[in-house]
Amino acid sequence: MGKDKNQPTQEEIEISRIRVPRQNEVLAVVESMVGGDRLRAKCDDGNERICRIPGKMRKRIWIRTGDLILVEPWVVQSNERGDVAFKYTSTQANWLRRKGYVKGMIIE
Repeated sequence: MGKDKNQPTQEEIEISRIRVPRQNEVLAVVESMVGGDRLRAKCDDGNERICRIPGKMRKRIWIRTGDLILVEPWVVQSNERGDVAFKYTSTQANWLRRKGYVKGMIIE
C-alpha cells in the first residue's frame, strides 16, 4: 500500500488547525505549574499571569513547563489572571514563530 498523494500529512493537518490570537487573546509560555488547575505564564504583552485551565481541557490536554499556550485575560484583573484557551503543539509553535506571531519568547 503506497501513500496517497492527495492525503495531507500529519504536519499539514496540524498547521491547518492552528488557532491564531484573536482580539483579546495573547500568546504565552508556561513558566511553572502552580498547583490544582493553575499555572504561571509569561505572556507576549509583557505581563505575567496566573492562568486557570478550564474543565473541558483539564483531563484532555496535558500542559507542561515550556509549552506555548493561548491565554484569554479575565475582564477583571486582566493583567494578573487569565484562562488557557488553547495549547499549541511543537509543530504549530514553530509555524507561529516563522510567521512572526511569537515575538522574542523562548519556547522549549
